Amino acid sequence: MGLDLGSKTIGLALTDVTLTVASPLETIRRTKFSADVARLLALAAEHQVGGFVVGLPVNMDGTEGPAAQSARAFARNLEKLSPLPLAFWDERMSTAAVTRTLIEADTSRARRAEVVDKMAAAYILQGALERLRSV
Repeated sequence: MGLDLGSKTIGLALTDVTLTVASPLETIRRTKFSADVARLLALAAEHQVGGFVVGLPVNMDGTEGPAAQSARAFARNLEKLSPLPLAFWDERMSTAAVTRTLIEADTSRARRAEVVDKMAAAYILQGALERLRSV
């Protein structure tokens, strides 16, 4: 399961059983950590998820700022509640790339707001899947 962690939302994506294609799943509106993780873990159980790929928002110069620290803290807390393996994936430019694609597809601003987070999660997960195939 791919996760795009934002301050207001968590975009989620899944891959097929052959680990070939990532697809957007859902966007969770963030409230409290416990409620967010309860929904996340319920979806992980429902879809028989084998692990998590968490987008790590690294700065363009490769340093980690507050957003990356927040993602790492979320992951640390998630690891305490789930036995599933977790990996980070550099998500630089994922939201920008997805937004650009949606604009090129002439998607309305309202529709982009609805789907950008879960599509960014799919973009993150797809990048990790492609890396797995190349090793």
